[in-house]
Amino acid sequence: MKKFGVLIMSFLIITSISAQNLGGLLKKAEKALTGEESLSQQDIGNGLKEALNIGVGKAVDFLSAEDGYFKSPYKILLPEEAQQVVGKVKKIPGFENVEDELVMRLNRAAELAAAKAKPIFISAIKQMTFQDAMNILMGEKDAATRYLEKTTNQQLFDEFIPVVQKSLDEVNARDYWRSVVQAYNKIPFVKKVNPELDEHVTQKGLAGMYSLIEKKELDIRENQSSRTSDLLTRVFAKQD
Repeated sequence: MKKFGVLIMSFLIITSISAQNLGGLLKKAEKALTGEESLSQQDIGNGLKEALNIGVGKAVDFLSAEDGYFKSPYKILLPEEAQQVVGKVKKIPGFENVEDELVMRLNRAAELAAAKAKPIFISAIKQMTFQDAMNILMGEKDAATRYLEKTTNQQLFDEFIPVVQKSLDEVNARDYWRSVVQAYNKIPFVKKVNPELDEHVTQKGLAGMYSLIEKKELDIRENQSSRTSDLLTRVFAKQD
């Protein structure tokens, strides 16, 4: 009888241990399927940095190509003051196509300058903390873009101005614009102006870049097929 009791107790203990082990295995399997298995702080940080690098790379490559700005939704148009100048100057012989010519040159300059943005973005991405990464991952759909905008906009603007100026000169946009302004200022009874285009091209160029990065971010957040690595898949599973 004692032996029978010992056997029963042993069976119950083994069954209990097996059930506990099975429960643990099931939990581990569930975590693996939902992408929560072995996600360290470093994993989350690296995953967000990888996603941002992909978004920035695609945006910069697209906008820095020929017609990246000029024939896209990010096309840079003339500022209001310049439009007033052009509106009068295009009536002067030789300046009939002044608006089309200027817009094309401004966008060509922005395309040349766009490639200079990538190192600045990459530097900001490298400096991202774990808390930044978690705020981005669990934040709004554009949280990563807004983080980049906050941490890079002033530096990009400061560094873009000379690049844009050089790019404008490469396509002779500033010389052409000076000739337009000179022609305008010779028109009787107009108020003389001297608007610069450098800051306008810089501001609009950066706005277009952030807008495109935002689209790339949304794509990775919402489309699992755009998560091109195991790390991206596991990290973004947390926000699905």
